[in-house]
Formats: sequence, structure tokens, C-alpha cells
Amino acid sequence: MDLYPLIEKYPELIASKTGKKLEDVTIENIMNGSIGIDDISISKSTLMLQAKVALEDGKTQLAENFVRAAELIAVPDDEILQIYNSLRPYRATETELQNIADKLEAKYDAPICANFIRETLEVHKKRDILRKE
Repeated sequence: MDLYPLIEKYPELIASKTGKKLEDVTIENIMNGSIGIDDISISKSTLMLQAKVALEDGKTQLAENFVRAAELIAVPDDEILQIYNSLRPYRATETELQNIADKLEAKYDAPICANFIRETLEVHKKRDILRKE
């Protein structure tokens, strides 16, 4: 199934984080308040479709990026910023990074991102750049 360009061939498959369809996002709906910021945020399913488009075009790394982004849709923005800061050298302990990975996997069903955190933890341990407990 050739999905590219998704917006032209299958606009009915594109939905926001709140389930709004592309056709619902109009200036009128924005002006009357029936469309808010969450209504224009991309959904997990749309990101997964974008990953499929990338794979069909042989862009494996781009597809993997879309899948990781899809995993993070459910994670609140402030939590993503905290995770980002924790990944910097000397910002988190081994336990804190392990807890982040566990939470990503258990609470947000984000196993790929959780494994990324675990890989980072191993690198931080080897380079001795963890914050001391």
C-alpha cells in the first residue's frame, strides 16, 4: 500500500491526539474554540503511519524515529523535559535512570525509549558520569 504522500492519498487516516480529523481543523473551528492545542497535536497512530511511509521508502532510521516519537505521545511534556535533563552527564544517579526506564516501559508502554535510557545508563556507568547516590 503506497501511502506517500499521506495527506493527499489518505487524509481520513490522519487524526490528532484527541481524535480530531484533519477536516475538523479549520480556522472557523479554531476561532470558535472548538479546536484547541491538543486537537492539533499529532497522534500515535499518525506517527506510526508516517513510520510505515518511511519504511516503504527505505528510510529505516527515519521510521525508527517516528516509532520512538509515537511511544512518547502519552508522556507529558514536562516529564519529557525532566528525562532529557536527567540524561545529561552527572544529572542522575543509576537508580534514577533505571526508574525512568522502568516508568517509560510500565506506565507509558514505551519499551524502545526505555531501552534507550538503559543503554544510556550503561554508557554513563562506563564513562563514570553518573551523579553519585
